[in-house]
Amino acid sequence: MADRGAGKVRLAAKSTSGPSFAVAFGGGGARGLAHIHVIEALDELGIRPAMISGSSIGAIMGAGMAAGMRGKEIRAYAARVLARRSEVAARIWRSRPAKLSEMMETGLRLGQFNAERILKEFLPPQIPDRFEDLAIPLRVTATDYYGHHLAVFEKGDLWSALAASAALPAVFRPVMREGRMLIDGGIYNPVPFDILEGTADFVIAVDVVGVPTVRSPKIPSTIEMMFGATQLMMQSIIAMKLQKRRPDILLRPSISGFRVLDFMKMDAIMAETASIGDELKRAVEAILTRDAA
Repeated sequence: MADRGAGKVRLAAKSTSGPSFAVAFGGGGARGLAHIHVIEALDELGIRPAMISGSSIGAIMGAGMAAGMRGKEIRAYAARVLARRSEVAARIWRSRPAKLSEMMETGLRLGQFNAERILKEFLPPQIPDRFEDLAIPLRVTATDYYGHHLAVFEKGDLWSALAASAALPAVFRPVMREGRMLIDGGIYNPVPFDILEGTADFVIAVDVVGVPTVRSPKIPSTIEMMFGATQLMMQSIIAMKLQKRRPDILLRPSISGFRVLDFMKMDAIMAETASIGDELKRAVEAILTRDAA
């Protein structure tokens, strides 16, 4: 694959006219489309983060911003890709195993999709191959399955890091990198604001994990129960982290009515979470006013 976006010069991330901000984009599957509102608001405020971190969908959205894409560009690209089920199905089909032997070994069963192939079919060409070619520094989280700890990547191959961060169990198979078996970064750190400590004057964190909601009187399916239980686990992790340290701005858009794989409901997700952009603007304005006093 060609070096996508190679040759970009890393630009100065910190504003010379005011305080600096770092942004942590949390995991949450399709609910993470709400991150686009946050990126658009930062664009409108003229804020270029000093550092970005992300878990799962947050790592993917963060990579788009770190690559120099504006929020409107990310929104337009996502809307175009997710506009038709046939287009989504075609991209998934193109990401199938390239060799018959691999297909026979793993098939295309749920939980056996190759996350890196999927991402390369769905993400924009602006995403480069390596962290070093991003315009803004980025830290991507994954969970070291056998090492029992958080893995943070900020150098070298970007695609395997994004794939590992998004390797949600039961949907994607684990990613092997540097001799480690890696799965979804949200398992250990759903909103990785703590790894931004010391990188900027203020930290913004965006939590799109949500909680299970009542959708029908029927008992949820096994897969829905698994995803819902994961949400509860992630929320407990976030709550414990917030007891120790809180980000300067914590945003929690209204996304609990959507499921982790509801990507085809982009319009509804964007409409439901539109107010989060204004909430961020008010929070930043309050910080700047206090900082100037």
